[in-house]
Amino acid sequence: MQNKSLYSIGSLVLLLVLFVAVNMLSGNLLKGFRFDLTDNNLYTLSEGSRSILDQLQEPVTLYLFFSEDSSRDLPQIRSYARRVDELVEEFVNHSNGMLVLKRIDPAPFSEQEDQAAAFGLQAVPVGATGSTLYLGIAGSNSIDVVQAMPFLQPSKEKFLEYDLAKMISSLGNPERKTIGLLSNLAMEPGFDPATQSASEPWVVYDQLGQLFEIQNIPSDTGVLPDDLDLLLLVHPKKLSEEMFYEVDQFVLGGGHLVAFLDPYAQSDRGDPNDPMAQMQAGSASSLGPLLDSWGVSFDPTRVIGDLQYGAGTAGSRHIGILSVPADGLNDEDIITADLEVVNFSSTGWFAPLEGASTAFEPLVRSSENAAPMDSSRLRFLSTPADLMTGFNPTGERYALAARITGPAAAAMPAPEGMAENHLGESGEGGINVILFADTDLLTDWTWVQKQPFFGEDLVTAFADNGSLAVNAVDNMLGNRDLISIRTRASSGRPFKRVDEIRVVAEKAYRAKEERLQTELEETESKLTELQAAKGESELMVMSAEQQREIQRFVDRKFQIRRELRQVQHDLQSDIDRLGTRLKLVNIALIPAIVMIFALVYGYRRRQRRDQPGPGAGEKP
Repeated sequence: MQNKSLYSIGSLVLLLVLFVAVNMLSGNLLKGFRFDLTDNNLYTLSEGSRSILDQLQEPVTLYLFFSEDSSRDLPQIRSYARRVDELVEEFVNHSNGMLVLKRIDPAPFSEQEDQAAAFGLQAVPVGATGSTLYLGIAGSNSIDVVQAMPFLQPSKEKFLEYDLAKMISSLGNPERKTIGLLSNLAMEPGFDPATQSASEPWVVYDQLGQLFEIQNIPSDTGVLPDDLDLLLLVHPKKLSEEMFYEVDQFVLGGGHLVAFLDPYAQSDRGDPNDPMAQMQAGSASSLGPLLDSWGVSFDPTRVIGDLQYGAGTAGSRHIGILSVPADGLNDEDIITADLEVVNFSSTGWFAPLEGASTAFEPLVRSSENAAPMDSSRLRFLSTPADLMTGFNPTGERYALAARITGPAAAAMPAPEGMAENHLGESGEGGINVILFADTDLLTDWTWVQKQPFFGEDLVTAFADNGSLAVNAVDNMLGNRDLISIRTRASSGRPFKRVDEIRVVAEKAYRAKEERLQTELEETESKLTELQAAKGESELMVMSAEQQREIQRFVDRKFQIRRELRQVQHDLQSDIDRLGTRLKLVNIALIPAIVMIFALVYGYRRRQRRDQPGPGAGEKP
């Protein structure tokens, strides 16, 4: 009996030793090895990243700075730093020797801390002792170009692969392509006369500047530079005939064009030195004859209102500001595939002309609960609710952005003396143009939030406007790899059924509200007629007919208010019932299925165990 106890204790000790040994070996031999069971493989190096690594032309050195001592009491930061290290290591493993990783612990007052500061990394204070924490990445290439990710925030982990791949691609391929930007809006840094201070560049301008060389083209010039890889037009209003001709010939000659037009550009505030600047604000832009030649119609006097995609909540929805979810984005085009939401404001729309020789592919569309309305209604809008008056959805989905490809003829005749080099039609490949019917989607307020963070602005995106714009440029220049990584950044799931319930209820709510307003106006008109029919001496006396009319209206008003409350109650009830069903499935149904499967498996296993084998029960 004693020997059995010793054997048992010995077995337990041996198992413990084996357990520790296996954990130590696996920690070293299987470092970084993991199974990615997430949707869309969010934690696996993407094909786009691997393609970028395969195409590196310059060796790149990466410096990963992380403060070990300062982070000892910050387990979440240490865990995130470990994931960053694993991702960088995975980049290095797939780089065929083109990436070198150096891990650096910048201790206080050390040369390593000076190196981190020289790279522009951000030191974040932690604790009450005044210690600082570094968690950032810097990179350099053989020609001493340096880029940095100053501080890696855990809240932006889903963008880490894209940011890292973008930095590696830029350092490993230092020869950047050139974008010609012709804009009538103040996108670049400059001086704001209204505030008498320096103005910051738009975030999307900064993003484009990190990837490409931007060559600003004055809007009043009549000539395009010769060395452009892509032409970007943003609110091209009042272009000269010479510039129309230049753009036309550029596109016909195989040049790539991305254009942002607008029937009401809210970011165009007009000339601040002009007392009538408010009347100039919200100007329109178009490419007139060029669009006709490309087989596209565009009305620069009308905007799209959308009840379903309108921003806001019931009772305060702004149908002129659209928040377009994945349902409105073309999931078959790499520019818009897998984006979550794009915000538009006072946007127009495009449509193909009948008999056009070009192909028209919508990239972004409104919902079916949309309709055009005059842009003049937005100029002196007092409340968003005013736009609902007389608004009737057409049931049509309008293209807010589109790709135009195929053969096209010249829209502008050759100027005198230039007929020899004039292109009368596009070449074999046809034209390649991407059009957006809104410029406000590029402005910061529609898609990013800025917060001060240790002397710098921390930019947080709440929509994919920037990704959409950069995707369009990347795609036109052939850079599909960065697009494929960027579109992996989103992992949310919209509540489609809830949105459908809301739209139906809001339609009923709005119809009842308009009916109440109509009854109010009719009653007031009736009371005015009754008063006008009386003599001056009887104006202060209320007749029985007036009393009955007023009482009828009051009773009807309370009745409609009860109906409005019921509509809201039904809306919330439908949403609550949907939520209850989802909770039932997640909390009860799935565990019940697992439990039933376990019981059936256990029952069948007992049956097999209790079943007598061959020859069982026979006497020898």
